[in-house]
Amino acid sequence: MALKDKDNRQIDKNKTFIQSLGHALDGIKRLILEERNFRFDLIIAFLAICLGVICQIKINEWVWLFAAFFSVIGSEVLNSIIENVVDLIVGHHYDFLAKRAKDIAAGGVLMSALFAVIIGSLIFIPRFIQLLK
Repeated sequence: MALKDKDNRQIDKNKTFIQSLGHALDGIKRLILEERNFRFDLIIAFLAICLGVICQIKINEWVWLFAAFFSVIGSEVLNSIIENVVDLIVGHHYDFLAKRAKDIAAGGVLMSALFAVIIGSLIFIPRFIQLLK
């Protein structure tokens, strides 16, 4: 691993799977610590999983539920990446194209969240209706 002369920061490609895994876990830790919306998404996913267990949903419903979770979480990760790269490029000043890139990325998260709401509704609303009868 090649290191800069002034510090111990890695500048070359990862040499081992363990090294790559460590960086990936660092990234997940950053998301949890620094991204409020990512934490919110995890909480909602956890609550939906609890509701799925309580309602004893079927395996195909679990598949759709997890597809919805990972759609939202994945788009949230991409949104965070875009925000960080844009901030790195433009610094602390306003740029119309930077705003546009961030808004489009946020729109992608919103579309994923709407997908998740639709999936959750299709799975859970019929069960709630049955309980009310």
